[in-house]
Amino acid sequence: MVEGRVQPVTAPVTICGDIHGQFYDLAELFRIGGACPDSNYLFMGDYVDRGYYSLETVTLLVALKVRYRYRINARYGFYDECLRKY
Repeated sequence: MVEGRVQPVTAPVTICGDIHGQFYDLAELFRIGGACPDSNYLFMGDYVDRGYYSLETVTLLVALKVRYRYRINARYGFYDECLRKY
């Protein structure tokens, strides 16, 4: 299924900025903001690139997006990192 660039988001929503592959920071966001599907999240971008756990971070976000489609809103761009690691 294709999603458009503009997505409707149900309030209340937790808006998350750059994660940069910081898996444990992402886990802390979910601890503070509430676990899925109890909370809505909007991730603005930069999920990977600087942190050591970039692949794990984006894998978790993709898994949550698949499982809780209307609770997680995010865009991905990590093709180069996957090529480097694998």
